[in-house]
Amino acid sequence: MSTRELHRAAEMAPRMRSEHLLREDRANLLRYMTLMRAAEERALTLYRQGKVPGSFYDGCGQEAISVGSSFVLGPHDRMCILHRDLGAHFVRGVTPERYLANFMGRAGGVTGGRDGNMHFGDRRLGCVGMVSMLPDMAAVATGLALSFKMRGEARVAMTYFGEGSTANGQWHEAMNFAGIHKLPVVFVLENNKYAYSTPSDLEFAADPVERAAGYGFPGVPVDGNDVETVFEASW
Repeated sequence: MSTRELHRAAEMAPRMRSEHLLREDRANLLRYMTLMRAAEERALTLYRQGKVPGSFYDGCGQEAISVGSSFVLGPHDRMCILHRDLGAHFVRGVTPERYLANFMGRAGGVTGGRDGNMHFGDRRLGCVGMVSMLPDMAAVATGLALSFKMRGEARVAMTYFGEGSTANGQWHEAMNFAGIHKLPVVFVLENNKYAYSTPSDLEFAADPVERAAGYGFPGVPVDGNDVETVFEASW
């Protein structure tokens, strides 16, 4: 969808009205989703022009997931944000200028343009820079949550991953450890039905959401295109 169509979809199909959101909150949710779409469209144009080194991955169509979930968190909570979840960076306070500067290897970028165009996180905003081995960030978020529990702090860690990540042992280790120790961590699984070119029915025999119960915590399926539903499930 174009940016205009994204606005239209948000106006036409608010399928769930969260009791925890004010009108101003809803306006901000739309703003962050639109900002993510516009920034990634611009970055993609720059990439096609050869002005962005390396590769480019966008979260087009998945804006509601990162924006709706991260909007729940407080300033003292911590996040491990992945490459398709730019909206969460914007919610935490990263500006489009810093995002684009990082993609172009500029000093004004989030990490000064270093460590690749996607591996960024601003620790001052409570975000840990990602690594390419995507399930590994689930273990990092679990470690953050463990430290919160050991210190007796009322804080939460949150991270994202695709359904393809659930085929990796690191993912299992993070889920199992979090379940055993009942840690304050939220795992957001973005299931777009394909891990690169591999369909879900060739990746796993049971839905990943159903597997959550085996680790000792609930799995909640939600419509990832409905920002208020995502927000409410993350609450």
